[in-house]
Amino acid sequence: MQLLNTGARSDTKVVSETTKAGGLRGKLNKVVLAYSGGLDTSVIVPWLRENYGCEVVCFTADVGQGIQELEGLEAKAKASGACQLVVKDLKEEFVKDYVFPCLRAGAVYERKYLLGTSMARPVIAKAMVDVAKEVGADAVAHGCTGKGNDQACLTIRFLTLNHVRFELTFFALNPNLNIVAPWREWDITGREDAIEYAKKHNVPVPVTKNSIYSRDRNLWHLSHEGDILEDPANEPKKDMYMMSVDPEDAPDQAEYVEIGIESGLPVSINGKKLSPASLLAELNEIGGRHGIGRIDMVENRLVGMKSRGVYETPGGTILFAAARELEFLTLDREAIQVKDSLALKYAELVYAGRWFDPLRESMDAFMQKITDTTTGSVTLKLYKGSVTVTSRASPFSLYRQDISSFESGQIYDQADAAGFIRLYGLPMRVRAMLEQGI
Repeated sequence: MQLLNTGARSDTKVVSETTKAGGLRGKLNKVVLAYSGGLDTSVIVPWLRENYGCEVVCFTADVGQGIQELEGLEAKAKASGACQLVVKDLKEEFVKDYVFPCLRAGAVYERKYLLGTSMARPVIAKAMVDVAKEVGADAVAHGCTGKGNDQACLTIRFLTLNHVRFELTFFALNPNLNIVAPWREWDITGREDAIEYAKKHNVPVPVTKNSIYSRDRNLWHLSHEGDILEDPANEPKKDMYMMSVDPEDAPDQAEYVEIGIESGLPVSINGKKLSPASLLAELNEIGGRHGIGRIDMVENRLVGMKSRGVYETPGGTILFAAARELEFLTLDREAIQVKDSLALKYAELVYAGRWFDPLRESMDAFMQKITDTTTGSVTLKLYKGSVTVTSRASPFSLYRQDISSFESGQIYDQADAAGFIRLYGLPMRVRAMLEQGI
């Protein structure tokens, strides 16, 4: 995690968060810090102790970002001055309780974005609230998620997105918790300042290879921002991608995959039942080797500015294609229209950090009910970046061959069409008669 700030210098601290919060310094006993082990979170540990005089419990959530980011964290945290490190494996909870509900709802932000970062924030923040209760902490602290870049544009993005997502969850689940956000207070303005502070406080500076991109990864997706992507006219570099091969380099042989779905939720791959996290991980492998799930978009951030990002969501793209296709069998026209209209609002709420908003929870109840009969299987063909549906079946299918057939049947007679058309087109006929003086 990277903590970015507004660029305010120390002489502006008269309007700092400390002052706004009524002077929390010296009043906190223990703080739970969202911790990654990177330079910025390593620096925050001594900063909290120095400025608040409190114990610091570091917390790390495993949401599928990769084992390499979890190695050696306890030693780093304690070397930075933390009293303990708490690590929680949230992968199954993340996929089951956050990813799959969004999938069932068909939630897509601005036609493309499958909400990878947005869904991860509330599960992490919820775990922080739980840990705070477990260790007896009276505050939580957090920073931005992302790595490497100090550009002002990245700072603004994170201030208006990830911090909102964290803090709205804290408000919803425990409004009595104090929140410390160092980026609103300190005068560290970049990497060099952070390194200098670390040396001054004998904090071991993590030696890492800095990426030119700002990235966020979890089991659902990988996002890329910054560097040449700041200009929407620039094509992403081939070596930037990490979860998927270039479609041009994907196998020349197509692969077929069958997704089993029960009540709107995926349960199996090619007939093999898997847990939510295991199912998604396997689909990431399958989709990734065929170059599935790459999107490049310019999106509207929470405060209205536009931002360019590139996302990799191989498994998620396959699941969305399967779920939507099965709904064409199991939902009627009106149900699909209403569901699709609500999905837009659902996506906006998740994007804006309002996961625990009663409105989203109420909409989720609707989504659960409307997809009760969305059970069956969908077979998809994966080939060089494309996903094509080849087969779909459901015991609750509303498709009836005896009705849809071009052959005459007892349920629907072609002759019935004449009367229907006359009644359906009556308003148009009346208007035409009026205009023509008939």
